[in-house]
Amino acid sequence: MNTPRNVASIGGLTLLAITSAPAVPAYADGIRDSQWYLRTLGIAESRQITTGADVLVAVIDTGVYPHPDVRQNIVTGIDETTARPGDGKVDDTGHGTGMASLIAGHGRRRNSGIQGIAPSAKILPVRVSKTGHNISALPVAKGIQWAATKHARIINVSAETGPAFELQDAVDIALKSDIVVVAAVGNTSSDVIINYPAALNGVLAVGATGRNGKYSPVSVKDPKVQICAPGVDITTARPKNSYVVADGTSAATAIVSGAAALVRARFPQLSAQEVIHRLTATADDIGPPGRDDECGFGRLNIIKALTANVPPLTPSTTATPPTTASPTPPASSASSARAAPQTTPTDSPGTAIAGILAGLVAAGGVVALLVARRRRGY
Repeated sequence: MNTPRNVASIGGLTLLAITSAPAVPAYADGIRDSQWYLRTLGIAESRQITTGADVLVAVIDTGVYPHPDVRQNIVTGIDETTARPGDGKVDDTGHGTGMASLIAGHGRRRNSGIQGIAPSAKILPVRVSKTGHNISALPVAKGIQWAATKHARIINVSAETGPAFELQDAVDIALKSDIVVVAAVGNTSSDVIINYPAALNGVLAVGATGRNGKYSPVSVKDPKVQICAPGVDITTARPKNSYVVADGTSAATAIVSGAAALVRARFPQLSAQEVIHRLTATADDIGPPGRDDECGFGRLNIIKALTANVPPLTPSTTATPPTTASPTPPASSASSARAAPQTTPTDSPGTAIAGILAGLVAAGGVVALLVARRRRGY
C-alpha cells in the first residue's frame, strides 16, 4: 500500500507525498499521455522539422540523474557543490533531472516515458546545489562560466538566487560567447519580485501559462517577463525511475530552453540574440495588446518559431529584449534564495532589490496524482 510521508522539496516547501515502488514501463504510456503540453505546442509537427540534434544545453540546477527517459542525452558535467571531482550526474532532489527531461527526454520506447521538447539535444549537467534551496550566487555564476567554456549553446537556469557582480559577469561572458541564457522569473507562492538571473539584461525571462493557454497566477508579474510557456500540471522525470507532476516557472523555463534548442538546430546561423528575437517575435499575444507584465511578448509558439518569416534584428529594432536597464548588483556574492522560484505577484521591475533575498518560504500540501508521482512547486 502507498503511505503518505513528508518530503522536503525544491524551493523550501514541505510536501505531503504518496510514495511507492519506482515507476515501471507497464504504465509508462500513461506518463506520455499526461504530457498535455506536447499536443498544445504541436510537438508532433515540430518533429518533422527538427529534434534539436547537436545542440548542447547546460542545466544549472541540482544535478541530473541518468533517468531511463533522458540518460542517453546526458554528457559529463560538473559538480560545483563540492571540492571533489564530480560529473553532475547526482541529483538528491530530482529538480534538475525533471528540467533535463522536459528539455531533452527521449522516452523509453515508442509513445512511452517522458518526451522532451528537443529529444536529440544533449544535456550538460551543472550541479550548483544539493538541496535546491538557499543557493548562493557564486556557484550559479561559476556554473554558467564553466558551461560557457564547454561551448553550451543554451544555458537553462530553472533556479533563483540573489543579485551579485559575479553573476552579472558570468552572464556577460555567456552572452559574449553567443549563448542563449534562459531563466525562470519566479513563482507567486514564495517570490515577491523577479528572480536572478532572469532580471539581468540579455537573459530570456520566462513566465508560465496554464492548461487554458492563458497567464497562470503561479507566475510572477514583472516588466522584464519576455515569454510564457506551459507551467501547470507538467509531468517530469524524477530519480531514480519515477515521475512527478509540477507547477511553476521552472518547468516553463525548461520548455522554452527546449524550444531554443530546436531553433538553434533549425537555424544554426542565428546569433543568440536572434534566437531570442525569433522566439518572442512569433509568440502568441494572449494578454493586453503588445508587451505586458504577465507574459511579455506572449505565449511560446514553437511551430511559428521554426517556420515563420521573421525579419532579422537591426540596430534600430527595439521590440525585443533586453528592453530595460538591469539593477546594479551588490559587491557581495552572499545573496541566496531557492532553486525552484516561488513568490507573490508584483509589477515592480525589481530595480531596488540589491541586498534583499528574493524568496519567502511557503508551505503547501500536495496530493499525488499518479502512482510514484508527486506534485511540487517548480
